[in-house]
Amino acid sequence: MNASTAKLTAIRGRWALAAIFLANGFLTGSWAPQIPVFLTRLEISKFTLGLLILLFGVGAVVAMTWCGHLISRHGSRTVLRWFALCGSLGLMVVALAPDVPLAAAAMIIFGGSIGGMDVAMNANAVVVERRLSRAVMSSSHGFWSLGGFAGGGLGGFAIQHYGHLVHAAAVTAFAFAVIAVAVRYLLAED
Repeated sequence: MNASTAKLTAIRGRWALAAIFLANGFLTGSWAPQIPVFLTRLEISKFTLGLLILLFGVGAVVAMTWCGHLISRHGSRTVLRWFALCGSLGLMVVALAPDVPLAAAAMIIFGGSIGGMDVAMNANAVVVERRLSRAVMSSSHGFWSLGGFAGGGLGGFAIQHYGHLVHAAAVTAFAFAVIAVAVRYLLAED
């Protein structure tokens, strides 16, 4: 691979990673407007809601702990592909959960997918930084923030006008499409 091809590949990898960060933020931000619907739809107390949200965190922590081992064995690109594609489906799984036990399982899965995606995309940012010989971590997190802002902002409107299932389906379709395109251009470790 010549120098100009290597540079172009690295730049594509950088923008693919930015899209992944944006999708992760969008998924996370889109969960926030679903919370009031989740509370009333499942007819649960605020305490139970708090426990369900805690399970999201438990899933994330477990996946984050496990993710380092997976990355050392398979590389950040491969691990990010799997967690990102699973993560894109997470909000839909939560929105479809018909009762508390299935909602608990859905929250663990969603949290685990987002948490694993988080570790893998940050590890891949290090790969991009090495390849480009410049920092991209802070701008990558800026894309996460843009995604979170868009997900939260558009989510309330979508739920109010179209319902929580249409919102979750639209978020899933958008995130899956962005991720499916972006993962093709992620950089592998040298």
